[in-house]
Amino acid sequence: MAVAVAKLLISAMAVFMLVSASFATSEVPFMVVHKKATLNRLKSGAERVSVSYDIYNQGSSSAYDVTLTDNSWDKKTFEVVNGNTSKSWERLDAGGILSHSIELEAKVKGVFYGAPAVVTFRIPTKPALQEAYSTPLLPLDILADKPPTKPLDVAKRLLAKYGSLVSVISMVVCFIYLVATPKSNVSKASSKKKR
Repeated sequence: MAVAVAKLLISAMAVFMLVSASFATSEVPFMVVHKKATLNRLKSGAERVSVSYDIYNQGSSSAYDVTLTDNSWDKKTFEVVNGNTSKSWERLDAGGILSHSIELEAKVKGVFYGAPAVVTFRIPTKPALQEAYSTPLLPLDILADKPPTKPLDVAKRLLAKYGSLVSVISMVVCFIYLVATPKSNVSKASSKKKR
């Protein structure tokens, strides 16, 4: 009896593994969405946020009706200067890349934590829309008071970063100078011997 139950469990596990493997290898799109933001301080004192979205289809089939939506940019905090926070494409082929970018101007000073953007797409074999989320943003310190950089601090950082390189190059230049220039004592001694 125990042997029959064990055989039944083993065969059920084998069938389950085969079915799950067939679903895992079926042709479906796999979306990877990367969201990146950079801060740009203008001379007028305002600060702009440049946001770029890259959508990669790492799957083995095309995705249709691809829509990017990013509602994390509050209208009280940011004003859209260039672009739109939502964008649609008809199709994204397997191995393809879609890119979109927007530019926002900050209205409020403070730290901003951006939520991931949402990408919805359709697969021909499934009636429901599929969703993918972008990478979240690192905290953005908008309109932060940046302390003025002191020239001595800049020199210290440059010396720490490039000091060893400068010393090696100066030693090589000194060595080449010593080897390449003739010694004046040797030339005077040789001229006295000839007389």
